[in-house]
Formats: sequence, structure tokens, C-alpha cells
Amino acid sequence: MFELSKNILEKVSFDKALFRKELTKAMQWLKPEEKMLLIVWCISTFGNKYSDVISEVSKNVTRS
Repeated sequence: MFELSKNILEKVSFDKALFRKELTKAMQWLKPEEKMLLIVWCISTFGNKYSDVISEVSKNVTRS
């Protein structure tokens, strides 16, 4: 699921709303350790473009 989530996020990275939706969805499916890996990967890959979205979704994950 981790690799699939990365592939999906790469494909939808052209649209901020889709990126947020798919990142949120991925966080529901992944194991706790994979969630953190995906957040780190997102920051390194899309941090310059979607840092606000990544931060928002990661805060929601840590609250759950």
C-alpha cells in the first residue's frame, strides 16, 4: 500500500485538492510506521509545492 500511495500521489500532484484527498485517504489505509514514512517522502518530494497540505494532513494523523 505504501508504494501504491506514492504512485497515486505522484499522479495527482498536478492538483492540490486531489493531492489532499489522496494523501488523506492513504493515511487511513497505511500502518502507523508507513504513515510517517509517507509524510517524510511527501515533504522531500512535494514540500516546496504542498507543504501546507502535508502539514495539515500530518497534524490530523497525529491527533488520531
